[in-house]
Amino acid sequence: MLVYRGFSQTAPSATVLTIGNFDGVHLGHRALLVRLKETATRENLLPAALTFEPHPREFFSPETAPARLSTLREKLELIADEGVELAYVCHFNARFAALSAEEFIERILVKSARIKHLMIGDDFCFGAGRRGNFSMLREAGENFGFQVEAMGCVTLEGERASSSAVRNALASGRLDRAAELLGRPYSIDGRVVHGDKVGRQLGFATANIRIKHDRPPLLGVFAVEVRGIDGLTLKGVANLGFRPSINQTMQPLLEIHLFDFARDIYGTHLNVRFLHKLRNEMKFPNFDALKAQIAKDVAEGKDYFHHRGTEAQR
Repeated sequence: MLVYRGFSQTAPSATVLTIGNFDGVHLGHRALLVRLKETATRENLLPAALTFEPHPREFFSPETAPARLSTLREKLELIADEGVELAYVCHFNARFAALSAEEFIERILVKSARIKHLMIGDDFCFGAGRRGNFSMLREAGENFGFQVEAMGCVTLEGERASSSAVRNALASGRLDRAAELLGRPYSIDGRVVHGDKVGRQLGFATANIRIKHDRPPLLGVFAVEVRGIDGLTLKGVANLGFRPSINQTMQPLLEIHLFDFARDIYGTHLNVRFLHKLRNEMKFPNFDALKAQIAKDVAEGKDYFHHRGTEAQR
């Protein structure tokens, strides 16, 4: 997938374009991207997406902005998996926020993206003061020669598939529900880095993952699957949080104990899939209490995977 930063570069050919934050790339986003790919094939257009970095709410009100479900890298990988071949990443700053709706259409959609077909969500607004809407785009399409199509929302058991719904499910520990809304288990990517080796002292060596989520949408101890090592899917337990018992941190850490695994994997980029929440992160009175709890977490994690395997065989 081609990735253009900003909108100074012109698309290599005419596009069918969609626009959005695509945080998490949930079922609603995926339905839109499937339609995008189908339209691209039918009309012989380049399937393209335009997204923003940072999220507009992070720019306008960083203190109240929601936790991100996906980093920019994760988001781009997910939309590429859905068939998008060109992505515009627009830096959302004061200058971009000041663009009028008319400028947005002419400079970005028509000149840079070379759109022939535009596909948007039914609630999409754009431009300074959010003046731009579907009616304005449809009128512009008549003037500049592109079609505009609005997609309705996707619902699952009466609930709209949205980034907010996924965040709520993750925050409340309902990982199965989050997976239903996403169409896959929630995951975080990151590279294995050197830690302080406390896990070894506890008898449970961990892979420490450097993550770029300043405020992850879930915290606690989880049963996880890990991918990225020789094509394997490995099982383990993970702690995502601030380590209140030993060397408390200001930034969240993701620490994974892989079952029956003892290899040097420093520098490896891993994908961690969160399957089941075991408990919240807690502060323990001493080293021995922490060690006993980790042993219990590992036992419960193995039990979870055993029962999961048994259910899958039925």
